[in-house]
Amino acid sequence: MERSRAPYEQLPAALDMQGLPRSAVIPVESPPEPPPRDHLAWSICSTLYANVCCLGFMALVYSVKSRDRKVLGDYSGALSYGSTAKQLNITALVLSIALFALTIFIFILTANGAITAMRGFMNEQEHHPFYGPN
Repeated sequence: MERSRAPYEQLPAALDMQGLPRSAVIPVESPPEPPPRDHLAWSICSTLYANVCCLGFMALVYSVKSRDRKVLGDYSGALSYGSTAKQLNITALVLSIALFALTIFIFILTANGAITAMRGFMNEQEHHPFYGPN
């Protein structure tokens, strides 16, 4: 039978370990930075549901600009447009919540006023009934 060969190449007998490098340097690149966020989905939701003073639409415009800059490789421009879109989305959300709360408050006050007026009218009808024309 034939003797199996080693999976590596053996050194020649004349060469010793002194002539070979002792370590190998392997350059390892750090992982690339993640691209900046463009907040496009949030901007679409702000445009559709919370478009107070067109802030949601403006956030959508800045999100698209951020995405375009990201595609071109301009990460600083993309970061700038993305942060502007984020600020517009936050402002639109806060204003929408405030307007919704104000609407509920006005509705409660109006309903309370209507109930009070009806009670006063019913109380007046009990003390001074209307019998119709004579």
